[in-house]
Amino acid sequence: MVNRKINFLAQSGLVPESLAFRLACTAEVICRVINGRSLPHALSTVFSGMAFSPSTRGAIQDISYHVLRNLGLVRFLTEKLTRKPPEPLLLQNLLHCALVLLLPENGILRYEPYTVVDQAVQAAASIRTLSKAKGLVNAVLRRFLREQTDLLEAARQRPEACWNYPAWWIDRIREAYPSDWESILEVGNTPPPLTLRVNRRKSSTDAYIRLANSAGIDAVAIGPCAVKLAHPVPVDKIPGFNDGLVSVQDAAAQLAAPLLNLENGMKVLDACAAPGGKSGHMLEMANIDLLALDCDHWRLQMIHENLERLGLKARTKKGDATKQDWWDKKPFDCILADVPCTASGIIRRHPDIRWLRRPADSQELSALSMRILENLWSMLKPGGKLLLATCSIWPEESEQQARTFSARFGAQRLEAPGQLLPTAKDLIDHDGLFYALFKKT
Repeated sequence: MVNRKINFLAQSGLVPESLAFRLACTAEVICRVINGRSLPHALSTVFSGMAFSPSTRGAIQDISYHVLRNLGLVRFLTEKLTRKPPEPLLLQNLLHCALVLLLPENGILRYEPYTVVDQAVQAAASIRTLSKAKGLVNAVLRRFLREQTDLLEAARQRPEACWNYPAWWIDRIREAYPSDWESILEVGNTPPPLTLRVNRRKSSTDAYIRLANSAGIDAVAIGPCAVKLAHPVPVDKIPGFNDGLVSVQDAAAQLAAPLLNLENGMKVLDACAAPGGKSGHMLEMANIDLLALDCDHWRLQMIHENLERLGLKARTKKGDATKQDWWDKKPFDCILADVPCTASGIIRRHPDIRWLRRPADSQELSALSMRILENLWSMLKPGGKLLLATCSIWPEESEQQARTFSARFGAQRLEAPGQLLPTAKDLIDHDGLFYALFKKT
């Protein structure tokens, strides 16, 4: 599958700036996600080996996110509009990409319907493996436009199409949060806010808001170091980003470092540290001896790059948090254990997660994170603190995990936020994270 992208896109004859080309590229991205790749990996693979303008890259990425946030609905529509599942998979996903552009967002269509139909047909006609299906593409999309009122009403009766999640995900959310399940699902289908963390060593929240305003960017403080932009902008357009004045970090994620109550001179471990956002925050707060650990060499490089941009230093090491062969046997004062999880609390930012995860994943990852916690606990000084953090909203990965750990190891549980649900109900507007703080007595 690696080389097929170059063949069918490079040889299609489609103009790179055309919607037809962008639909073809996005269909290939969605194919890769359906075959088990993460959305960032799928995008990077499709973008590699060919020259894409920034506008084309942005459009392909935007449509990809839009499709994955509406995949349950467009799958339902395709099922109703065809006698059998279209083959190959690329054709099916081309229809999904075109259908999603025929759905209004907040009452507004991105493109005129006739443009979407014409360009989808052009995309099919220009791809050798799909050329015989251009008539099907034309018929399906035109039928949708004729029957969309009835089709969308029918979709509201099918949970997967109505909410755009797998049925098991919907059921699990309803069971875990019977009072909040609808709002959690709704928020998961919306674009996330762009929240920044101000580097307190280089600026202040008030000073940075003035800097943003002077650049024509509306911003508001939502925490001691947290600033939310009224409208997302590309990273290279964020004032002071390249100079290390700010980092992109969700408001809930910015709670981790303050919970440890760090003091100068402490020896601190950030386990599973990549990409380094929480490491940077801890170093901004105190002069600590920080070890940032991760099991992946490439992810360690991300930590280096982030800390270098911020003007901060830490020791980094490649190592498995379930083992001790990387440890110097000198206990830590504080440990941040941002353990592996299903990432079910950050699906606004990663809409592919809901389609890639399986029901058994949370139990498997809970078992792994418990092995990590047990191992790290032995590295903590008496009187030291360990912070369990996850970006999951499944209880077995969060509250149940914390209770099991506390009971098994006699860990004293201190005050911490617990389960934060993803919400857009207030000014802060954060992701779904969980925190449990323990003291070793």
